[in-house]
Amino acid sequence: MSIPRWPRAAAWLIHLYTACGAVVALLALAAAIGGDLRGAFLWLALALFIDSTDGTLARRYRVKQVVPQFDGARLDDIVDYLAYAFVPIAIAYHGGVLPGGLAGLAVAAAPLLASCYGFCRVDAKTTDHFFTGFPSYWNVVVLYFFLLRTPPLVNGAILLGLSAMVFVPIRYAYPSRNPAGRRTTYTLAPIWSVVVTYLVLNLPETKPMLAWASLFFPAYYIGLSLWLHFTTAPEPNRA
Repeated sequence: MSIPRWPRAAAWLIHLYTACGAVVALLALAAAIGGDLRGAFLWLALALFIDSTDGTLARRYRVKQVVPQFDGARLDDIVDYLAYAFVPIAIAYHGGVLPGGLAGLAVAAAPLLASCYGFCRVDAKTTDHFFTGFPSYWNVVVLYFFLLRTPPLVNGAILLGLSAMVFVPIRYAYPSRNPAGRRTTYTLAPIWSVVVTYLVLNLPETKPMLAWASLFFPAYYIGLSLWLHFTTAPEPNRA
């Protein structure tokens, strides 16, 4: 049975919407190279918005059923690798927040290689809405390097440590889909977004006290994930 034209067109438009995240990531990198740090992170914020909304649209319009010959999940992973891993690490490497020379190159390579593994493992996302291993939130990590002005050696140690955590099979909650703590998550996340947006809009000037205070949400997310990992049994089936 043929698929009506408009549902098919809507499905392809949603795939195009997802793919636009790659273009937005390119604009973020171009802004950073041009010295516009604020613009770079605003573009990455737009990429995050696209990634946060395309899945809901895809499920709403049954994209997988309407266009079964196209793998939207693979497209999403490609775009996410660019926007969450490659471009943020490139910004950090170019922006002088990592150690210099070969040491800086090695530090920058670690999360890129770790994320290659993380994106390709078959249990990267579970059916009960967890990520396996540290998810590639390098955009958030790198942003805080600039907001907090932490020393390059400290930043390098953080990147290496988190890269190692990609291989440790701890389950991290999928913020937008995991039902655990949903009310708290949906309350704190908008507050955090507003605070971080304000901080980004003031770059390259920083407000260290407010930046440190804004860590309340990353701390909550890590705490929630660890609590769920150690107190709940994982689903036997993987997505």
